[in-house]
Amino acid sequence: MNRLEKQFAFIKEIDKEKNIIRQTYLSDGIHKENDAEHAWHLGIMAILLSEYANEEIDLLKTVTMLLIHDVVEIDAGDTYAYDEEGLKTQKDREEKAAQRLFSLLPIDQKEKLKSLWEEFEEGKTPEARFAHTIDNIQPVMLNDVTDGKAWQERGIHIDQILKRNKNTNKGSQILWDYSYQHFIKPNLDKGKIKE
Repeated sequence: MNRLEKQFAFIKEIDKEKNIIRQTYLSDGIHKENDAEHAWHLGIMAILLSEYANEEIDLLKTVTMLLIHDVVEIDAGDTYAYDEEGLKTQKDREEKAAQRLFSLLPIDQKEKLKSLWEEFEEGKTPEARFAHTIDNIQPVMLNDVTDGKAWQERGIHIDQILKRNKNTNKGSQILWDYSYQHFIKPNLDKGKIKE
């Protein structure tokens, strides 16, 4: 295939991301979001909230990370944040998926996007840290908007949420503090999150 054919092969393949349903409810409290909706929401959040990053970030790089970070779930499936068994195999499943999916692209784009995906996974750069902050806060925000619906359905405890978010402040202390005070604590106080 020529370059353009490879690019369109990848573009067609990632349309399948719209079929990967997450555990987070949309703000209507009825439908659950899919991976593509999640990625779009994260991209917009990064654009609007980048001024609160702990460090200066390359916004385009960060948004690109957020747009591609879950494409691997086309093959690997969505692993729920509190699924201890699924988390044990997540890395291996996602690495295999990344290899297959990014290999559809021309070699230069394969290397660039796979490298950005790996950078996100490692979480060591300012962009990756901020991307993780946004990725962690978005479902917390939607849980709050839906009056803790998914947290209640799953019987989620505060220690699970705090463990999941142990590094959220590394991308933005301001956004983590806001998230805790405005999204988590009120639901804890109302009993939507278990002690």
